[in-house]
Amino acid sequence: MLDLYFNDETNTVDENIQKLISEILTHAAKLEGVPEDAEVSVTFMTDLEIQKINAEYRGIDKSTDVISFALEEMTDDEVAIVAEEGMPNVLGDIIISVETAKQQAADYGHDFKREMGFLSLHGFLHLLGYDHMTEDDEAKMFGRQKEILDSFGLER
Repeated sequence: MLDLYFNDETNTVDENIQKLISEILTHAAKLEGVPEDAEVSVTFMTDLEIQKINAEYRGIDKSTDVISFALEEMTDDEVAIVAEEGMPNVLGDIIISVETAKQQAADYGHDFKREMGFLSLHGFLHLLGYDHMTEDDEAKMFGRQKEILDSFGLER
């Protein structure tokens, strides 16, 4: 089963939301064939804090809804991290702005719970290598995202 580690820096995300995220990411992991020993951390923070991370790591000095850091994603100067046998498969980190999630839920006309499920899945798919930099990639990622949300029963 997918191991999830939650860190709520806002002290506002209740156990029901964390349970939903755990369930939807476990569902997605099964559908995507993710090894059962995989680990993911999910951090909830404010717009200001996610803005700092976005500026530092992506060069975009504004808040955003979700950022993912895949452990196995490498830049040109990095060395691959290969887990030794028996060690967990750490996929990476998902960071979600609770403030932006609340605003987007209101903007899109659905509840906060649905938005948090959507954002966590979106971040998780990024950890698995999905992206939306080109139209083809976007169609593939958003299509898969919709399939998983629909099969889980978390629709708009």
